[in-house]
Amino acid sequence: MLSRASFARAAGVLAAAVRTGAFPAAVVEVGDATRPLWREPFGRLTFDPAAPAVTNDTIFDLASLTKVLATTPLLMQQCERGSLGLDDAVRDHIPAWSGADRQSVTIRDLLAHCGGLAGYRPLYETCRGRAEFEAAICREPLDYPPRTTSVYSDLGFILLGFILDGGSSLAARFDALRAQMGAAEDIQFMPPRAWSARTAPTEIDPWRGRLLVGEVHDENAYALGGAAGHAGLFGTAAAVGEHARHLLQVLDGKTGAFRRGTLELFITRRADIAGRSRALGWDTMLPSSSCGHRLSPRAFGHTGFTGTSLWIDPDRRVYIVLLTNRVHPSRANEAIREVRPAFHDAVVEGLG
Repeated sequence: MLSRASFARAAGVLAAAVRTGAFPAAVVEVGDATRPLWREPFGRLTFDPAAPAVTNDTIFDLASLTKVLATTPLLMQQCERGSLGLDDAVRDHIPAWSGADRQSVTIRDLLAHCGGLAGYRPLYETCRGRAEFEAAICREPLDYPPRTTSVYSDLGFILLGFILDGGSSLAARFDALRAQMGAAEDIQFMPPRAWSARTAPTEIDPWRGRLLVGEVHDENAYALGGAAGHAGLFGTAAAVGEHARHLLQVLDGKTGAFRRGTLELFITRRADIAGRSRALGWDTMLPSSSCGHRLSPRAFGHTGFTGTSLWIDPDRRVYIVLLTNRVHPSRANEAIREVRPAFHDAVVEGLG
C-alpha cells in the first residue's frame, strides 16, 4: 500500500466530514488492478460518542451499488450465454409490459435509464412481492417517450432483477457470480445476523418504526424481500474493492467472469442520448459527477443513496471505494454532496 501520508488531504476531507456531521461512519479503499493502495476507517457507527469505532471490516448497506455489482454483471453474463439480448424487447420477458408506447423498449434501454419510466415510486405502500410490483410498474404511465432522454430509474432496475430472477433467485445468482470472481463472502444480499454488530446503522425509519441495522434501507427492496435489482446488497469496502480489481483485470485482458469486450460495451456512454452520462448500468464521468474533476473521461462508476460510491478509472488503472451511512439518523442530511467530489479530487492528487 502507499503510505497514509500520500492521502493525507483525502483523509482530512473525510475526517472533517465526520466532525461536521455529514455522516458518522466511513471506510475508504483505493487500489489498482493488483492490490489495495490505501484503506482506512473513519468515525463511529453512529453519532453517539459511545458507539463502536468503525473498522475496515464494517458492513454497509450498499444501496444502488447493487445495480452495478449484481444486476449489471449478471446481465452481462446472460448476454454472453445467449439467454437474453440487449435488444430484446422487455415485453418478451415480462408479458405485462404492454402498450403501443412501450413495445419498443429494450433491455438496453432499461440499463441506460432511457426506457421512459419514472425514477421512483413508493410502491411499497401498496405492493408486496414480485407479482404486485411487476403489475404496478407495468401499469405506470411512461414519463417521457423512450430514448428521448435519460432519467435514472429504480423502477427499470427492479424489472431487470425480475428478468434475471428465473429458476434461481437473484441472491443465489449473485453468490455464484461472487464465487466466479474469487471474492470474499463479505458482500451479499440479506446479511446474516452475525454481521449485525459490525454493521453501520442507516435510518431511524418512520415507516418501519425502528433503527435499521442489517435490514435494507430502501423500502421497495424491503417489500420485495430484501433482494432486488436496484438495491439490497451489504458489504465491506474491501469486498467492493475486490469487485473493482476484477473489472480492471478484465480490462487488462485477463480471464474473468465475463469478456473484456462485453465489459467495454457496458461502460461506454450511450451516444444516442445527447447530454446524458449513462452507459449500461454504469454512470460515466462528467465535470459535475460525484467523482470530482480529476478522473479521466473514461472513468465509470455509481453511487448509492445510503452514502456509498464506487468509481473506476481505466486510464489511471485505479478504483476508489467510499462507503458511508450518511442517511443516519435521517436521509434529510445531504452534506455528502459536497464531500464526494472534494474527496475524489484529493485522492487523485494523492495518487500523483
